[in-house]
Amino acid sequence: MTELNTKQPSFYPSAKTLNLGTFFFLYIAQAIPMSFFSTSIQVVMRQENYSLAAIALLQIIKLPWILKFLWSPMVDRYCNTYTGYKRCIIAFELIYALLILSVGFFRISDHFYLIIGLIVLALTASATQDIATDALAVLSFNRKDKSLINSMQSMGSFGGTLIGGGVLLLALDHHGWQRVTPGLGIFVLIALIPLLLNKTIRIEKKEERHRAKLTDFIWFFTRRNIWKQIGFLVLYYSSIIGTLSVLRPYLVDLGYSMKEIGIMSGVVGTAAAFMASFLAGFIVRRIGRESSRLLFALFIVLTTFYFVALSYTQPTTLLIYIGIILLWSSYGMATIVVYTTAMDCVRPGKEGTDFTIQTVITHLSGLLIAVISGCIADHLGYEGLFFFEAVLACISFLYILTVFRKKADI
Repeated sequence: MTELNTKQPSFYPSAKTLNLGTFFFLYIAQAIPMSFFSTSIQVVMRQENYSLAAIALLQIIKLPWILKFLWSPMVDRYCNTYTGYKRCIIAFELIYALLILSVGFFRISDHFYLIIGLIVLALTASATQDIATDALAVLSFNRKDKSLINSMQSMGSFGGTLIGGGVLLLALDHHGWQRVTPGLGIFVLIALIPLLLNKTIRIEKKEERHRAKLTDFIWFFTRRNIWKQIGFLVLYYSSIIGTLSVLRPYLVDLGYSMKEIGIMSGVVGTAAAFMASFLAGFIVRRIGRESSRLLFALFIVLTTFYFVALSYTQPTTLLIYIGIILLWSSYGMATIVVYTTAMDCVRPGKEGTDFTIQTVITHLSGLLIAVISGCIADHLGYEGLFFFEAVLACISFLYILTVFRKKADI
């Protein structure tokens, strides 16, 4: 008798590929609506003649993602198995989608505060889903492959920014608020399909002694050696964030139109970050965390000095494009090292809590450096600002050389 071939066809995706794809869809499902609501909705409000003060209220929709560390221990406490995480992710993704769908039933001009309230609730559900997704990602991949899952996270974020703040802005102009917004909700539901069909994700059940407590986010800061990681989180891409925060005003002052700026930064820049984060995942996997941390920090230093040089010239469009690609690529690569090392610093049973705390630290430090950068630019001009960012990048590079010792790494 001829022996039956029980092997899967060579074209059948591996378990790792399926798992990476599953998480990519979960991450991009978070990013697209958030990017859309935080950018495109401003256009609609301005078209409806809302004041700039009212538009500024949109910043409150980001609060759930800044405060999510407060309830992250609850997610860790009640999700002990893969089934528990899966149920949590599906439940909050459904709530997220339904709230987005409901937003589409109202006109901004008639129900502004109701819409803002629904968006805050939607992003609260999304933030909770993110806590569970991050924790499951930490538990589902071994140390060597954590850089790959973080590539999916960054690619989802940058891809979501590109679609939510770019493509959907064009769709909004052609199809209107009450058609585009329900489409977002439907997409969020579709993004659940890979998780529902995936049977390859495996994690070990948490031990009872490792179950999270509601105050665990406080004890994160009492751990020995954690402060060198916190210093790294604050410093690593602060210079890139500072430069990005003034990039659009800088391009305006150089004479570029809003449409040109949208293509240069919103499309080309974000696409560069998307590709850089994909490649960075393999680089980290290949040469290790410490070597990658240092290599990407050097790339950031070179990028900031490139902008110092630009500020003393009347740059051509080609030189500006090169600077934008360098800037966004630096950001994309840096996020992989930040997220991967953050996963290394989580405690057993507190994966969602500890990873969330570290991402919140990067968000808050980014907001702070953006405010500082704006003040410096006002007083010292772009030359002074870009020089400040270059110095900050050098401090970050020296910090890594000094604090993180070279060691065997995989």
